[in-house]
Parts: sequence; structure tokens; C-alpha cells
Amino acid sequence: MGFAVIAFGSVFLLIGSLGLLLFYREAMVQRIQAVISGKKQKKGLSGHLEAASEQLGVVLEKIERVVPKSQSEVSVVQQRLIRAGFRRDSALKTFYAFKLIVPVTLCAIVTATGLVKENAFIFYAAGLGIGYLVPDFWLGRRIKKRQMEIRRSLPDVLDLLIICLEAGLGLDQATARATQELSGTHPIVADELDVLVLEQRAGRPRAEAWKHMAERTDEETVRNLVSTLVQSEQFGTSIAKTLRTHSDTMRTQRIQAVEEAAAKTTVKLIFPLVFFIFPCLFLVTLGPAIIIMSEQFKQFFNQ
Repeated sequence: MGFAVIAFGSVFLLIGSLGLLLFYREAMVQRIQAVISGKKQKKGLSGHLEAASEQLGVVLEKIERVVPKSQSEVSVVQQRLIRAGFRRDSALKTFYAFKLIVPVTLCAIVTATGLVKENAFIFYAAGLGIGYLVPDFWLGRRIKKRQMEIRRSLPDVLDLLIICLEAGLGLDQATARATQELSGTHPIVADELDVLVLEQRAGRPRAEAWKHMAERTDEETVRNLVSTLVQSEQFGTSIAKTLRTHSDTMRTQRIQAVEEAAAKTTVKLIFPLVFFIFPCLFLVTLGPAIIIMSEQFKQFFNQ
């Protein structure tokens, strides 16, 4: 037991010392480069925050290299990060760095709380396993939350697109206008539409840009919308009428989903009724009768 605690403490101190060494080494290198180039460092709070963020990025980059990973795994994780809304290059490094930091932190908590006295191997293994999987669970919940926001915001986006199209704008101009108007109320959808507009301005075909948006969000409603737009463009039908029909269909599906959830509540209420409400009712209604009967039986047998 004592050997396991000493070994974990040694590994934790080694990792911490390595992080501090890399931190101060990069800071020293930056100061030397600033002196050689003749550039003045930024002073004040903004300069210190910028330097700290750069140094933290360097430390996270060094830490994420420790985690073993394959190229296919990296591509899958990067795609999940994009679906969660993290498009920066540093997001992947930060994610893998936290897959190493969280297990070490949990093991440190296990050591500090004294749980190692019970069974060191089980608690350390549980801390390492749970800590390694926590970033994946958090990322999955972030993706689901973002998809739900997109699903709820899409009918309003379609209504605004219909208004812009009926006012005389083309689909590309209507999309750009909707991006500007929805940035405050529906920022997630506005962000995705902004990327779509940038792709179209870069020269990507409209249908391909919309398909990329469906792949980025991985939402079924967005895929249906993209397929509807592509078919409308191919067959030459009115895009405004197509979007209006699709918007009405989505609202009908939302109402049906709410009605379905309301119908399921009767079945879901059975378990709380049986395990929580009925015992309380039996206790209130039959409790006094049982007390009176027990007193009567005591008097009867005492006689």
C-alpha cells in the first residue's frame, strides 16, 4: 500500500516538474527571442494574459503528445470537436491534454482523501479509467446539446429565409442576411450558416456547401433540409415554397413529438406511484387502523 502511494506521488511530482520545466523554458526562449529581435514585450494585464495563454498552449501541446493515438482516432475526434463547435487547431491538443490531466487529478484526489487505504489498485484503476473517459462523455453531451439547439432553431431560420426569398433575394444572399439577423437569437445556427456563406464565397458549389453543413452538424433535420434544397435546385421548383412546406412539416413533427412525450407520461408515472406515493397512502390510511387493532389485541390477550 505504501509503495503504491510513494510510486504515484513520484510520478505526479515528475509530471509536474516536467510541466514547470517546459513552462519556464518556453518563457525564457520567448524573452531571448524578444531581446534578439528588438521587439518590446507588451506590458499590463493584456500582455501578461497573452503570454500566459501562449505558454499554457505550449504546455498543453507537450502534454498531449504523451497520449497514444492513431491517425484514424485523431480524425474521428477532430470531427466530433467540429460538431461540438470547436474549430480551432488547438482544440484537438487541448482535448488530448485533458485526457491525461483529468486521470492524474482524480488519482491525486483519491490519494488526498485517503481512499487508497481501502483498496489502492481498484481506486487508482477507477480514477484512471473514469478520468480518461470523462472528456469523451463531456464532448458527447456537448454535441447532443448543440444538435438540440440547431433542431429547435431551424424552423425560425427557414421562416427568415422564406421572407428574404419572397422579398427578392437569392438563396445565397438570403442565407447571408439570415446569418446577420440570427447572430443574437440563434448563435449556433448563425455560426454554421456563416461557415456555409464563407465556403460559397471561396468558390465552393452551393449544393456541396450545404452538404458540408449537414456533415458538420450530423443532425437529421439538417440532412432533410439539405436534400430538399438540392432536389428543389435540380428540378427547378420554387425554393420559397419548398422551404415553407418543409418548415410546416418540421413544426408538425415537433407537435407530434410533444404529444408523444405527453402520452408516455402515464406509463412513466407508474413507477413513482407504486414505489413512492402508494406506500405513503397505505401508511396514512391503514396506519391508525393497525395501531388500534394492535392495542385491542394486547388488551384481549392480557385479559
